[in-house]
Amino acid sequence: MADAPTLFVLHETAAGYALFEVVAFEEIGTLLEGSMNTVTDFARFNRAIKLKSFQPYESAQDALENANAISEHAMTSTLHSFLEMNLPKIDKKAAKKGKTAAFALGVIDPALATAIADGLPGISCRSDDTVKEILRGCRLHLTTLIKGLASGASEQAQLGLGHSYSRGKVKFNPARSDNMIIQSIALLDQMDKDLNNFAMRVREWYSWHFPELKDLVKDSYMYARCAAFIQDKSSLFTSSNDKEDKDDDDDAAEDTSDSITNEKLKTLTQITGDEEVANSIIAAARTSMGMDCSAFDMINIVNFTQRMIKLAEYRKQLAGYLTDKMSVVAPNLSALIGDTVAARLISKAGSLTNLAKAPASTVQILGAEKALFRALKTKGNTPKYGLIYHSTFIGRADTKNKGRISRYLANKCSIATRIDSFADEPSSAYGEKLREQVEERLKFYETGAAPRKNIDVMNEVAKHLAAGKTDDDGDDAEMEDVDKSAKKKKKEKKDKKKKRKSDDMSEDDEETEEKEKEEDDEEAKKVRKQYICTWLVNTLSRLHSCPFGTHFADLTILSVFAFLFHRLQRRQQRKPRRKV
Repeated sequence: MADAPTLFVLHETAAGYALFEVVAFEEIGTLLEGSMNTVTDFARFNRAIKLKSFQPYESAQDALENANAISEHAMTSTLHSFLEMNLPKIDKKAAKKGKTAAFALGVIDPALATAIADGLPGISCRSDDTVKEILRGCRLHLTTLIKGLASGASEQAQLGLGHSYSRGKVKFNPARSDNMIIQSIALLDQMDKDLNNFAMRVREWYSWHFPELKDLVKDSYMYARCAAFIQDKSSLFTSSNDKEDKDDDDDAAEDTSDSITNEKLKTLTQITGDEEVANSIIAAARTSMGMDCSAFDMINIVNFTQRMIKLAEYRKQLAGYLTDKMSVVAPNLSALIGDTVAARLISKAGSLTNLAKAPASTVQILGAEKALFRALKTKGNTPKYGLIYHSTFIGRADTKNKGRISRYLANKCSIATRIDSFADEPSSAYGEKLREQVEERLKFYETGAAPRKNIDVMNEVAKHLAAGKTDDDGDDAEMEDVDKSAKKKKKEKKDKKKKRKSDDMSEDDEETEEKEKEEDDEEAKKVRKQYICTWLVNTLSRLHSCPFGTHFADLTILSVFAFLFHRLQRRQQRKPRRKV
């Protein structure tokens, strides 16, 4: 290829395709032997390179289609016709025989060069340092070599094509649903850390006023709701000093205070879910050792607590959104190991497609890269699990079986991700069956019960899905089948009658066949007897004709009778007894 006498160079620009011809190889050799800055000299470069042809794109859509094809290493019809028109003609007979053309085509991308060679048989394409250096000079002096691209036209074409290309890549990105999952799980993890910090701050801040509450309510979210509702602890009861200062109308005031306490008790019961806890909170508020807070301080505590409550509620909404998204994007993987762990695996791999391409051994230790490289560096034991450790299966397994179940679970996760990535219709049927297989494997480690084979489970799921599709089709055509049901019943009745008749006929036929067999056996016995009798008569007549024949005849008669007597005894012994 390098010894071809003529070299053409293809340059793909944002405005169109350009084809350059190398006129002087000696000049190119001197350019390459010298410093790389010699390509910037247009006078020397122009003596070696000449513009053969330039074909601009017809529209912005045409430019985008060609740019996408080049990025995917494919040759479009526009490029095919451009090369056929401007390159020297190729002898078809020589191309069929496998002979290359008398020229070579230089392309900067080796994969595109392979596609061009496949699309135009007989052309020898090359992509080496010489071609790259020539294209560097063509790109530098493009506006000078092609007069129509001067005065900023080339920059405008590049800007417009770049915007449309990027917009198309973002719009038709197959992992756009995965990005929502990646962002959601990242936000969930961050919110969990923030909510833990905020809950600690609420407990510490409100405990200065009501320290007994943190011992009665352990849950952080419930504690924040109680603090936001109670605010000042004195609002839960009526103080004794106020009762002593009452007038003769104290009975009415006590009734109103009791009603307020009952309302507080009901609300606290709704928050905590336990009436005993609510009564203990009110009782603790009466004897609390906490300091009194001013109204201004309490407003700040309550505002922060309400913010924390709203953030926790949004966290629940985000978890529901993630569950709905996972049921569409990766239903089998989420059914196998849960929504959170599945989303973390997708986030760590970058997309569902990348996770599907990864082998099971990579899925097993995904998330434990630091421990893996530390073990490789120190020549220690490599980690047995990464993010899949957070699934319930590994925690339920014994210590000696954790590595085995993690390897088995990673294998099933790999199968589930590939089904989710390449399946046309999302369904969690495979994930549920894979989860059952992991459960069976855990039982096998505990009790030794043999689990089912994977191929049997997969065939079972495939049959179930196929039966579901047929059922759906039957439901759609149910109204049409109602009219035909009566006819089917009539046919079934007729078939039953025919079967009965055929059964009766078959019984009669069997009886006749048995009789015929018995008759045939009897005839065969008669034939055998006649044969034996004729044989005896013949042998006796032959023996009597001999001089010592009479003696031999008597002996043969005695031997024959003895043989027949022996046969009769054996038959009687073999004959089965008849049942009464």
